[in-house]
Amino acid sequence: MTEIIFVVEEAPEGGYSARAIGESIFTQADSAAELHERVRDAVQCHFDAGTAPKLIRLHFVKDEVIAA
Repeated sequence: MTEIIFVVEEAPEGGYSARAIGESIFTQADSAAELHERVRDAVQCHFDAGTAPKLIRLHFVKDEVIAA
């Protein structure tokens, strides 16, 4: 595996939550900078040494509701 993708959403209580696609990895953080650190740490903890993906892609999703 060369890349892992996380879907990142703004948490209702503030901050961000990130869930990996295809792997059981989930993490949360209060800021985008903190999220980068936590995602890296979660990926390193999830995979054995030498098997972790080389790239981590964060896909930010934002829901917006507007009046019709």
